[in-house]
Amino acid sequence: MDGEGGSFGLARSAAVKLSEMGERTKQLGSAMKDPHQQKRIILVIVCVALLLDNMLYMVIVPIIPDYLADLESEQSEHVHLVLHPNTSSANSTSQDKSNKDNLDIQIGVLFASKAILQLLVNPLSGTFIDRVGYDIPLLIGLTVMFVSTCIFAFAENYATLFVARSLQGLGSAFADTSGFAMIADKYTEEAERSRALGISLAFISFGSLVAPPFGGVLYEFAGKRVPFIVLASVCLADGFLLLTVIKPFSNRTRENMPVGTPIYRLMIDPYIAVVAGALTMANIPLAFLEPTIANWMETTMHSTQWEMGLTWLPAFFPHILGVYITVKLAAKNPHLQWFYGALGMVIIGASSCTVPACKTFGQLIAPLCGICFGIALVDTALLPTLAFLVDVRHVSVYGSVYAIADISYSIAYAMGPIVAGQIVHNLGFVQLNLGMGLVNVLYAPALLLLRNVCQMKPSYSERDNLLDEAPQGLYDTIKMEEVRAKKKGYSSSGNCLSVDENGFDPFRAQQSSGPEYT
Repeated sequence: MDGEGGSFGLARSAAVKLSEMGERTKQLGSAMKDPHQQKRIILVIVCVALLLDNMLYMVIVPIIPDYLADLESEQSEHVHLVLHPNTSSANSTSQDKSNKDNLDIQIGVLFASKAILQLLVNPLSGTFIDRVGYDIPLLIGLTVMFVSTCIFAFAENYATLFVARSLQGLGSAFADTSGFAMIADKYTEEAERSRALGISLAFISFGSLVAPPFGGVLYEFAGKRVPFIVLASVCLADGFLLLTVIKPFSNRTRENMPVGTPIYRLMIDPYIAVVAGALTMANIPLAFLEPTIANWMETTMHSTQWEMGLTWLPAFFPHILGVYITVKLAAKNPHLQWFYGALGMVIIGASSCTVPACKTFGQLIAPLCGICFGIALVDTALLPTLAFLVDVRHVSVYGSVYAIADISYSIAYAMGPIVAGQIVHNLGFVQLNLGMGLVNVLYAPALLLLRNVCQMKPSYSERDNLLDEAPQGLYDTIKMEEVRAKKKGYSSSGNCLSVDENGFDPFRAQQSSGPEYT
């Protein structure tokens, strides 16, 4: 009887838990019907995806060099004993130096492979996202990242690690671009959009910061596989949440989706080109310092391992402060987004130039904090500006424009691990920093070209007059185009809004022979 009573109790407990899960699912479903709650849940999904991508990007920093060094030493020792059993210590020392140089090249190529593949795939992923929407590409990105993380966990040679790293670049090209585009689509008000993109940037910064100590501690005490298994589990949970909440394969109306502006048209838009260039220039100091600053600290400051490992830790807080300040300022003065970006570039340039003058770890913290604070200003001000430019000059479909933003980042981070070391070797660390600082300061005035563009009326103001309900993102563009076609009698496949309606286009006269943005 006791056994039957226990079984009955277990069954009853299981039934209660299933009932509770059903209630929670119903509550989640009802929450998704509320547009405000839906936007929040989507923001959480995207932020977790961006967090995972940047954690996976940085978690290998303390793991892979040590792991590859162990593999290299084991292989070289085995080959050395088999082929040269009686060689001298001098020859052995020369061989060790050659192996170290070869290892440095392997690590640089491995670190850069992610950004290189991301750079190559982004033009295709942007077009794909414009065609099918944002949720399916995000799911594809999370799936590829999950596979990549699992390969990292069980890889036992350089070739497999290289495949895993390259696959991560493929996943990032879909997940990052579709994530930013989905935020821009759901948050149509400029203040809301800046705040949401600022939150996503904070998650990116947190992922980049927490990943090296997270990976280093777990690698030291639990082995190489554990950090990647933890990240793969979170990635799987985020993908499951995406499938449960957004349901990307149900109720699709792709045939009615508006046709986005081709990515090549966006690339030759002078305003978008200026923003993309600023994103690349602003991120070059960070991308070039990450692979070179540890060796410089060891040579000039005789820094300890823990100091080199915690180099970027203090910079997290000014980055978050920069995001917060820019979001608040943009809400009050949205027409000054170009100024916040230009100010950020000047701060980056000045901070980069002062890095070589530092003599202690404490002194080095200040310019590194300045660089990250400036990057926060640039990213937080200019990422929403890209969506704004698409709204006022093109069709409000954001996949391709955020693919261009991802290309801008990828250019910096693809060159960093490969080019920075060569510049330091040939010219010196001081010249590298002075060059990066000068480039940022000289590029800042180019953002003056955006000062009048930011005063244009955003397209959602026209959309509010044409629609019977408040704008909800991508699918409002469909309604707007249909209403316009009926009222004005032209096709909805063209671009969204003439710049002349806003009273400003200094490039129009220069581009009379090229494509017009009408």
